[in-house]
Amino acid sequence: MNHSAPPPRPSAASVAFLEEALSLLGERGLTTDPDRMDAWLTDWRGRYTGRALALASPASTQEVAALVRLCARHGVPIVPQGGNSGMAGGATPDQTGTAIILSLRRMDRVRSLSPEAGQAVCEAGVILQSLHDAAEAAGLRFPLTLGGKGSATIGGLIATNAGGTQVLRHGTMRAQVLGLEAVLADGRVLDLMTPLKKDNRGFDLKQLLIGSEGTLGIVTAACLRLLPAPVGRVTAWVGLGGIIEARTLLRQMERAMGEALEGFEVVPAHCLESVLAHQPAARAPLAERHAWNALIECVSPSQDSAALRETFESALAAALEEGLIADAVIAANDTQAEAFWHLRDGISAAERALGPAMQHDISVPVEKMPEFILAAVPEIERAHPGTRAVAFGHLGDGNVHFHVLAPAGSVRGVWEEADGKAVSAQVHDLVTAWGGSISAEHGIGQMKVGELARLHNPVALGVMAAVKQALDPAGLLNPGKLLQSPPIA
Repeated sequence: MNHSAPPPRPSAASVAFLEEALSLLGERGLTTDPDRMDAWLTDWRGRYTGRALALASPASTQEVAALVRLCARHGVPIVPQGGNSGMAGGATPDQTGTAIILSLRRMDRVRSLSPEAGQAVCEAGVILQSLHDAAEAAGLRFPLTLGGKGSATIGGLIATNAGGTQVLRHGTMRAQVLGLEAVLADGRVLDLMTPLKKDNRGFDLKQLLIGSEGTLGIVTAACLRLLPAPVGRVTAWVGLGGIIEARTLLRQMERAMGEALEGFEVVPAHCLESVLAHQPAARAPLAERHAWNALIECVSPSQDSAALRETFESALAAALEEGLIADAVIAANDTQAEAFWHLRDGISAAERALGPAMQHDISVPVEKMPEFILAAVPEIERAHPGTRAVAFGHLGDGNVHFHVLAPAGSVRGVWEEADGKAVSAQVHDLVTAWGGSISAEHGIGQMKVGELARLHNPVALGVMAAVKQALDPAGLLNPGKLLQSPPIA
């Protein structure tokens, strides 16, 4: 664990603020104990460590609103935090020690769940896995999942507009949010919880807050859509000769399986081998090594597994006969299917164990992605001798994780701050040149603030800055994240 330096002795004004905050939240809701705060001062990747005046853990929307009003009156910055599992340093305070961390983890109730409406009302601190379990108990499911489902919170997923492995069919978090409740920078509660299919009363304010990373308001609750639990599920691991073939297979499976196609992930040989080395109990799904692999999953709320499997097998058999794929195995049961997904979800941890790396969450149009990978990988490796570039992930929605592993012997924490920054700048330049995005699903946080300012459309940046100024004129909500401070004029 990274231990931060203790914050400076609080000023008289800070002491007055802390006394009022303690009176408001009680000892369970507010702490300045360094040992209790330490774990929440460093981001999940271990790249950013800050200091905080206090850790606040309100238990209700009313307490959040009262605390935000108190912060506004005293000029205390607020860093909202969910599961602290973000990938861009978006929930970590800076080094000044003047901000409070506002943890939503105590607000973890599923307020209601309606099978008839296909909706759940959740507080911001509900863990994604807990929502999955609650939906499953009602014969439903929440159609968004990711590797960090055991720690990621609903509020954090909304704040970053999280994606995951089911975006191909169901969309990002934006598509799952039917209603929203948030506390604004002045402490007012914005109640947009009514889930209307048609509502043309001006701006869709909930969509403005989704993906704003806590810079415009603090999400406290949401009404989310639920879907019928699948009756049928079929999952396959496919060996391929190249990434071009993977795209061709994706299009063929889309035609054959229609809306049943829910996941299409690509895994190069290097990533699979890293996972197998990192997880001794794991086994390669196929007997032979393949340059690329695809993890494909189809589900259906109406067709049972046998009927779905028949259509799926026919589609794979046709691809095999064409020479498009080299080999494939279809999971015999859910246990084997989960083992396939465990391999996919284990890539980031396995590659982190190899040493320093610059990890990029990028997107380009699906039709361009294979060519982008084939062009970008050798270009990066030529420009930075000794590095290894690998791309894996959600080919179906045009989002891959483009990791550049440091040369052997590089020192973690040193290489990233030196050569690593040049690597990332070049990756982002390439992505922009190909008409893509430097952040597909992890957000901007503090990690990409400078790069967003450098590469994003200046008109779009100006509009974003104007919205920030209108909703948070004092700049107290998650300062230093998403937009440069002071905001771009």
